[in-house]
Amino acid sequence: MSTSSQVQVGFLVPVSDYLEEDEKNSIPKIPLSEGLNWVGRDCIPVTDKRLSRKHLTVTATSTGSADVLVEGTNPVVIRLKGERKKLLSGERWKIESGDVIELIPGRYLFKYVSTAPKDETSTINKQKRPFSEESITDKGQMHGKKKAREVFQEEASEKNMLHNNGQETESSVEAIHQFRVPKRKLPLTFRLMRVRELPAWANTEAVSINDVIQGNVLVAILSNYMVDMDWLLSACPALKRIPNVLVIHGEGDGVMEHMKRSKPANWILHKPSLPIAYGTHHSKAMILVYPTGVRVIVHTANLIYVDWNNKSQGLWMQDFPWKDQNNLGKDGGFENDLVDYLSVLKWPEFTVNIPAFGSCKINSLFFKRFDYSSASVRV
Repeated sequence: MSTSSQVQVGFLVPVSDYLEEDEKNSIPKIPLSEGLNWVGRDCIPVTDKRLSRKHLTVTATSTGSADVLVEGTNPVVIRLKGERKKLLSGERWKIESGDVIELIPGRYLFKYVSTAPKDETSTINKQKRPFSEESITDKGQMHGKKKAREVFQEEASEKNMLHNNGQETESSVEAIHQFRVPKRKLPLTFRLMRVRELPAWANTEAVSINDVIQGNVLVAILSNYMVDMDWLLSACPALKRIPNVLVIHGEGDGVMEHMKRSKPANWILHKPSLPIAYGTHHSKAMILVYPTGVRVIVHTANLIYVDWNNKSQGLWMQDFPWKDQNNLGKDGGFENDLVDYLSVLKWPEFTVNIPAFGSCKINSLFFKRFDYSSASVRV
């Protein structure tokens, strides 16, 4: 909602957790006029009381930048160049076109898109900085240089890791020892799971099983030790709509018989054989195949009510695209480790129809079809 000039200079565009614009989103784009704009429940059709009616002000300019001031009591997060900056009530920050605002940390994401002509924005200083009416101090300059140097070092380390990831090393153990996740990527890949009965602020950025399993899933592979089939189907109704589901588990004979009776007809149950006389299958992971790629999740919770509702748990999750069909031979450390592990599970192969690829056998080698070069972890 604008309180000043009616000259439109940009938009706040709602995006998903993966910063993708969703045309079906019920929240509309928010037009920004030059000058002061109020953003909150007065212009966003949600009932979440954590979002104030006048949550923040965006002072937009015709040069492409805008100043954000947090007016509400809850914090706001600014995403810029892979980093996340939390702003408390009363704090300001200058944003540029392409930066993302989380109105509540982890919720209600909007990308700032300037409509200013390119020639007007070409002289804008791209280095992000706090908004201040005073000139920046020497101390602030030193801090900015130090931060830039840290980001440069992280990017150099990441590039080196990705380069090595595509080569055979003498010691895979040593390669894993040297692996580091850049700090700026941690908030984008690692999440806590939501805990019931906690206040909203304590569940900030936490996810539920429905946040993980969503969208047009063609194949779901769920690996776990304990599986409560009745709870799983009620907690995540989306699973009932997935045409091909494989559950790899470590349950005993009694529970396994109940699972067989209560599972949907199109589900496959598989209990891997163990190379030892004791122990159980304990790996907790999900692999979701989409028309556009694959989502890999490694988490800490059994597929039971108490683990997903009453305990502090965490997960890593990342999406990967299909490989270029002319470059299927390219692999790397993440891919090799994942495929090697899946091959040991020896699940019964099944065939599915994948749009653009036709009939495909779902076995461990199937997962060599995806491009894991952007992986921020090692399996």
